[in-house]
Amino acid sequence: MQLEIKTLTAADRAILDRVAEEVFDEPIRPERLAAYLADPRHHMIVAIEGGQVVGQVAAVMHRHPDKAPELFIDEIGVTAALRHRGIGRRLLDEMLALGKAWAAARPGSAPSTTMALPGGSTNPTACRPSRS
Repeated sequence: MQLEIKTLTAADRAILDRVAEEVFDEPIRPERLAAYLADPRHHMIVAIEGGQVVGQVAAVMHRHPDKAPELFIDEIGVTAALRHRGIGRRLLDEMLALGKAWAAARPGSAPSTTMALPGGSTNPTACRPSRS
């Protein structure tokens, strides 16, 4: 099957009606989803296969009083049956591209060339899932 990567907007809520297990930590609540997608600082990109969401990455544009905004990647999840196939990497690459495009469109915001990861690593391949 063909994997589609899609950046969600407020009009895309119905896409999350069919989500594979372990993509999110908890069941999606419609009112929370609506508020999340309506907020322009929040970003969600999903991987869809066979009409079902099989992966997601969520991020928020974090503002600071003393420096330029940053894209904070909050979580990434891929259904267990499809892990180790590069889906998470594709989602992460798309989110980083979104963050760089956002920064490039705003004077005074420079895209970062590094990521802060668990354990102080800057190597995304060194990350391990937080749950099995």
